[in-house]
Amino acid sequence: MSVDVGLFGPDSVTWKLHRDPILLLGGLRSLYLQALHPRAVAGVVQNSGYRADPWGRLNRTSEYVATVVYGTTDEVELAASRVRRMHARMSATDPRTGERFRIDEPDLLRWVHVAEVESFLTTAVRAGVTLTPDEIDRYYTEQLKSAELVGLDPATVPGTAAEVNEYYGSMRPGLSLTRDSAETAFFLTVPPAPDWGPRALRLGLSLGPTRWAYLGVASTAVALLPPWARRLYGGLGWPTTDVTANLSARGLRLLLSTVINSLPRKYRVPPIRKAALARAGIAED
Repeated sequence: MSVDVGLFGPDSVTWKLHRDPILLLGGLRSLYLQALHPRAVAGVVQNSGYRADPWGRLNRTSEYVATVVYGTTDEVELAASRVRRMHARMSATDPRTGERFRIDEPDLLRWVHVAEVESFLTTAVRAGVTLTPDEIDRYYTEQLKSAELVGLDPATVPGTAAEVNEYYGSMRPGLSLTRDSAETAFFLTVPPAPDWGPRALRLGLSLGPTRWAYLGVASTAVALLPPWARRLYGGLGWPTTDVTANLSARGLRLLLSTVINSLPRKYRVPPIRKAALARAGIAED
């Protein structure tokens, strides 16, 4: 009987990369990058409830990515079909031209996909995850499957590091800091505390050291952006910023690993990855 390891499997670069918790930082970086596309950010602002429930939306997005990476074939298709149906019902107005557009336009889906996978990869590598140039290209090629899930033709999506760089070069003239992107970036940097747990915990997350710690994480995510993206946000594109960002990302990765390794063994591996490893007959990390 064949084993259903989903889209990728234990020999994939995708499984190797997504086991590292530093991808949480990569996900935050991707949101800052995605917000520089005027139409993409307008679509989010006009359709998403992220301001009312940012942590819920973050959790749902994380669950979707984890399902695509580690879920069975049926689980992946079910999750993707829900996303496609949701996108098909949505539209937004371009605040610059007044034009109405669909959220599932290929150009928008492509931008979101590339910004996400490039952010995952770049953040991990700069934080110290070792990948060869061949593995980097393989990751982009593997992720064409993820692009197809949301309705893109894989032939139109960058599938290597060189193609991603070329794609960014073609997109840069159309990127800018709009009011939507500025407000989104500010919200990402100073989000409300989660609306759960005891009041004392919520207060601590709002005012205590956790707030300052998160601000440091958000600052690192911005610093990890390409120099041209930092300049659009009014920041500096100096090489010294890149060096500092690398050090911060490596420090955060070490901290996350230390915290996770201090947990009881049964809590160290997310359930969906644990299930995937079990199906593949592989011992837990």
